[in-house]
Amino acid sequence: MTKIDPSILREYDIRGIVGDTFTQEVVEALGRAFGTRIVRAGGQSVAVGYDGRLSSPGLAAAAVKGLAACGLKVFEVGRGPTPMLYYSTYALDADAGLMITGSHNPPDYNGIKMMMSGLSFFGADIQDLGKLIAAEDFESAEGSTQSRPMLDDYVERILSDFKPGRELKIAWDAGNGVAGEAMTMMCDKLPGKHFLLYADIDGNFPNHHPDPTVEKNLQDLKDAVRTKGCDLGIAFDGDGDRIGVVDSQGRVLWGDQLMVIWSKEILSRKPGSTILADVKASQVLFDEIERMGGKPLMWKTGHSLIKSKMKELDSPFAGEMSGHIFFKDGYYGFDDALYSALRLISILSQTDEKLDDMLDAMPKMVNTPEIRFDCPEERKFKVAEEVKARLVGHKDVEVIDVDGVRVVSEDGWWLLRASNTQPVLVARCEAKDEAALSRLKAVLVEQLKASDIIPPSDF
Repeated sequence: MTKIDPSILREYDIRGIVGDTFTQEVVEALGRAFGTRIVRAGGQSVAVGYDGRLSSPGLAAAAVKGLAACGLKVFEVGRGPTPMLYYSTYALDADAGLMITGSHNPPDYNGIKMMMSGLSFFGADIQDLGKLIAAEDFESAEGSTQSRPMLDDYVERILSDFKPGRELKIAWDAGNGVAGEAMTMMCDKLPGKHFLLYADIDGNFPNHHPDPTVEKNLQDLKDAVRTKGCDLGIAFDGDGDRIGVVDSQGRVLWGDQLMVIWSKEILSRKPGSTILADVKASQVLFDEIERMGGKPLMWKTGHSLIKSKMKELDSPFAGEMSGHIFFKDGYYGFDDALYSALRLISILSQTDEKLDDMLDAMPKMVNTPEIRFDCPEERKFKVAEEVKARLVGHKDVEVIDVDGVRVVSEDGWWLLRASNTQPVLVARCEAKDEAALSRLKAVLVEQLKASDIIPPSDF
């Protein structure tokens, strides 16, 4: 019997260390368990893709073997970004999709992202795979495999929504991740001038880590934007489902700031629409959505949770501060950084207004980055509950408990929530000025100490 280390079964996906907790034997067993779930849900087909990590082709082959052993028709869609795999399930009318990807984890990691019946496969469903493997409770039948490379189709689909206009000069950085090939193909067909950084796919990530939410990883992109006189720079994470953007001055536009720009365009055509953003997003975003005639909804952090809520509410657009952006307006509702980039370029092409001007026009706040610090697994959710219990009912604050606690006062707001994937607490503060920010941080530190949690030293 194949043994599965329970630590690899995360909230939103599966991740482990290659050759240790994540082997071809483990992946084949996970493929068999996922295939069993697909068959028992009435499914007959599944698409399988993989990213640019050195271990990914072999792990994808193991997943295919496990899925086919359940009697499924398996479409092997090849190497490409995670959104290409999502797109493939729609284009091939597959009942499910499985992507071998380590996302932005270090090179020695790899993992699996899944979807079934057009929905994310996460949470209790992922835990159920471990139970099926432990019980060796599998469906068995002879399936089939079919090679259906989808990268060309995927890029053409993205390009089909481009709206040409003013030509732009753009720097791009794929960080040697799997988005590099699609990025190159896309830029070859877009008007304007394009300067590509680290477009070659290399699972060792020799230049910088492929995570655009860490500002130091954007330094080469900033330098290229300034050196080449670009209008903007665009970066992708390791599997192409998160975006990072800098303006012509090298200033970062975070996910919530970019959402203001996309929301304005969507609301101009679909006034009154509900737009979702995660609990870490700036108050500026929620206020701007409302000002522009939309209905803002604050929701839980996590791409799977956002996608599910979006579908429930039939929302045309959603996003996270982390750069997961979801377009149902004109697209399929999954997080796709290349498609998001194209929609941003289309907006800029249709106006003489610069990205810099759009950023300057947004209300200015001072805030902390997302601050993560260790907390025992058995305590992390309880701490947020304790803080909530102490603050609910205070007349000078509003407590929002959609995901952890977001505490709003006249100074601004602060957030404390438990990570769903690690023994970590996550904090963030935002205020109208530095003095107010200091007061918010002091209150948060006081609350952490009241729950016997040592705050991070740099907070």
